[in-house]
Amino acid sequence: MSRLILFNKPYGVLSQFTKGTHGSPRATLSGFIDLPGVYPAGRLDQDSEGLLLLTDDGRLQARIADPRFKLAKTYLVQVEGEPTEAALAALRGGVVLKDGVTRPAEVAVIDPPALWPRDPPVRFRKTVPDSWLRLTIREGRNRQVRRMTATVGLPTLRLVRWAVGDWTLGDLEPGAWCDAPAARG
Repeated sequence: MSRLILFNKPYGVLSQFTKGTHGSPRATLSGFIDLPGVYPAGRLDQDSEGLLLLTDDGRLQARIADPRFKLAKTYLVQVEGEPTEAALAALRGGVVLKDGVTRPAEVAVIDPPALWPRDPPVRFRKTVPDSWLRLTIREGRNRQVRRMTATVGLPTLRLVRWAVGDWTLGDLEPGAWCDAPAARG
């Protein structure tokens, strides 16, 4: 039977088990998960937090990570500025990036979510407001959410992946993991 792990990846942790060829001092998954044979199904940038799925099943890994399957990924995004209807409409319609137009996103302005404090904290500027969005995409280009929000004039300050398909973070604390049924998603 396949094993599927839900992991709340902290800020600053690489989505890999090895440090790489240069012996980078950055934290990796091996500092949190000591399970043989599981690998990340997709990636989450070092400066992003939240749900990372790991599995020992190559087919499940491909189904979760491959954009052809259009598995929804939902993010809670703190942005600099206040979203206009035009910016939200652009995100909903697809944004032109250097590598092409994105698929339409689902996006809504939300109240600040009850999340754990980030270490280091997000920069605070008295003169510049910030807002929170719930943004769902069905593809996974490199740094896509950050590039999308920047393109519409809302630079990302904090990015937390909340859900992948039907799997969510729930009350999983940063750095913690748990088993999940592999039949979902």
